[in-house]
Amino acid sequence: MRSIRRRAAVLLAFALLPAAAGARAQGAAPAEPVTAFVGVTVLPMDTSRALPGQTVLVHGDSIVEVGPERGVRVPAGARVVQGRGRFLMPGLAEMHGHVPAPGAPAQYTEDVLFLYLASGITTVRGMLGAPGQLDLRARANRGEILSPTLYLAGPSFNGNSVTSPEQAAEMVRRQKAEGWDLLKVHPGLTRAEYDAMARAARAERIRFGGHVPEDVGLLRALEAGQETFDHMDGFVEYLGGDAELHPDSVAAVVRRAREAGAWIVPTMALWEVLYGVADLDSLRAFPELRYMPRNQVDAWVQAHEQRLAAPEADRAAGRRVIANRMAVLGALNRGGVRILMGTDAPQQFSVPGFSLHRELRRMAEAGMTPWEILRSGTRSVGEYFAGSDRFGMVAPGHRADLLLLDADPLRDVGNVSRIAGVMVRGRWVPRAEIDAGLERIAASR
Repeated sequence: MRSIRRRAAVLLAFALLPAAAGARAQGAAPAEPVTAFVGVTVLPMDTSRALPGQTVLVHGDSIVEVGPERGVRVPAGARVVQGRGRFLMPGLAEMHGHVPAPGAPAQYTEDVLFLYLASGITTVRGMLGAPGQLDLRARANRGEILSPTLYLAGPSFNGNSVTSPEQAAEMVRRQKAEGWDLLKVHPGLTRAEYDAMARAARAERIRFGGHVPEDVGLLRALEAGQETFDHMDGFVEYLGGDAELHPDSVAAVVRRAREAGAWIVPTMALWEVLYGVADLDSLRAFPELRYMPRNQVDAWVQAHEQRLAAPEADRAAGRRVIANRMAVLGALNRGGVRILMGTDAPQQFSVPGFSLHRELRRMAEAGMTPWEILRSGTRSVGEYFAGSDRFGMVAPGHRADLLLLDADPLRDVGNVSRIAGVMVRGRWVPRAEIDAGLERIAASR
């Protein structure tokens, strides 16, 4: 991603906008566009605060100025977005998402990326790579297709793809050379294979995250430097699964996770589906299902019917696991362990983008405040990617990934669904364009 030197050049270019305008008249290349959000209430996400009456200037793909409306000059020719009565915050992130493999129809792939964007998601960490996907990342991040910024894990390390410690280490080196952003861990690795992967990852300076293989266990994964624990994998299992939680054990594992610097990607709503706790009639009534292929929705329904056919004893155990997951998420958050927003979409009844708004409710029910929930999808994500990118707050020098809302999400986190428009890498997508895109997708199903 862009260096600090490049960001400084962007700021200098903004200062020279009048000269650039004169150059256009002489036939030079046009200057990058300027957008001004005027009179808006800004949620900068540095702390839990709202700044009314602000103007935010965007030049190209960068935020260049944030300040009181009367103190910020809007350049002639800038696109002006009226923000009075509205709230401007950083775009959200899906930190355990998926993008279609290269073999999928191109239009379906673009539709999935648009669905993320339509719900305010401007960054997606794809967690299951496939050969050829790096070209999609490059096209998306260059703005050739309308898409969130993509970070991609490589093909997964699992019991089928890895056959020895030596092969695990070689797979790490290969994925690093190919340019993947991180390694994805799935179940099935032996302890020796996992340790070899972790050692090679440290040597190659590539991060890894995902599941906790059974042969490895939570404590070893924390010791080995696994960064993200997606689905809170390993935590409830370590604490006894569906058994009653012991407060001292919970406190001890929270402390270990915090000291290890772990990040948690909860995916709470999906796990309620996978454990058979969610009601099928309610799931089938989700209006966003109209954006997914009919055969995919039918497969989701069939899978859930099979879960519901399990004995009541199994479903009761599932309900206890879900209750424990909620309690552990609350304890992790209170204990200072860093949380990252994620839903594992597209997945069973988790439609890209729309699943995020369902996830927010579950995070709130686990005891997270609106500020903590919003931080998990904005500032915290920027901190996770701080070594390679700069985004996640409404501040000069940050990438212009922005979400304009018609109501205050710090009062009610559900207001993040009241979207007036989304900006991704400086490209403004107003509500009318979002609605037109959604209608086109629905009509194609």
